[in-house]
Amino acid sequence: MVTQAVRTTSQERVKLKSTSAQGRRAAINSITLGLTWIATFAAIIPLVWVIGDVISRGLPYMSAEFFTSTFKPLTLGGGGVLHAIVGSAELVGIASLISIPIAILAAIYVSEHRNTTFGLVIRFSTDVMSGLPSIVVGLFVYTFLVSGQGYSAFAGSVALAIMMIPIVLRTTEEMLMLVPRALREGSLGLGATEWKTMILIVLPAAVSGIITGILLAIARVSGEAAPLLLTAQGSNVLSTSLSQPIAALPLTMYKYAIDPSPIRNGQAWAIALVIVVFVLILNLSARALTRNRVKGL
Repeated sequence: MVTQAVRTTSQERVKLKSTSAQGRRAAINSITLGLTWIATFAAIIPLVWVIGDVISRGLPYMSAEFFTSTFKPLTLGGGGVLHAIVGSAELVGIASLISIPIAILAAIYVSEHRNTTFGLVIRFSTDVMSGLPSIVVGLFVYTFLVSGQGYSAFAGSVALAIMMIPIVLRTTEEMLMLVPRALREGSLGLGATEWKTMILIVLPAAVSGIITGILLAIARVSGEAAPLLLTAQGSNVLSTSLSQPIAALPLTMYKYAIDPSPIRNGQAWAIALVIVVFVLILNLSARALTRNRVKGL
């Protein structure tokens, strides 16, 4: 009887300790979850505030003329930003043509030769490049392509391409590493060469992730003004020449923002809204592609 009573008492103590431990865990979990929600709202509030402010200030100045006309004096209404839209499209398009092939080829080499000396150098250099301030990239391009030759759209495109390369390279590398090894081995086992395996098997399997990286890189450079100030300079006329200064949305926004005219300030907010919407669309597209890839895996 004594032994049974002792055993019952021990069981009750264990139950009490277990209940107490569960209560502590539940309390800690609730506190942690609450802090997480607070941090989430703290991160979202500035974003909503900024977007709301941009919409409220820029939307009144947006119209059909804003998108279809070029620069005009204030006496004629101020005109629009068609020249800046065309310039931004040209700059980002040429930068993409320069950076994407280089980044993808480098990512292929790094993914296949990660532990070689050259592969490690490429990965380290990519990490350093991704952390460089954009104004430093602009100064670098200014030294080699602008100084003594003049501002040009090509110089601006090169500056943006340098900023895009590390983003596309690292994203492509990670996507290639996620492709199942069995696909490579099966292709090689059937007699395909390494380059055919990479081009026909591995790259198509990772294409959605690669496109995601490209979209994120384009979104990253679309709002950059600092490197373009030192390379493309900006212009008030519609131009597509690679050897002449060219307008861009970030450059025009900067110019209008420091203008004393309230009309120009309002147009600067409208340009900011255009850039925000463009970047938002690219990011949503990248998220959609990523989600589709995860479902496919």
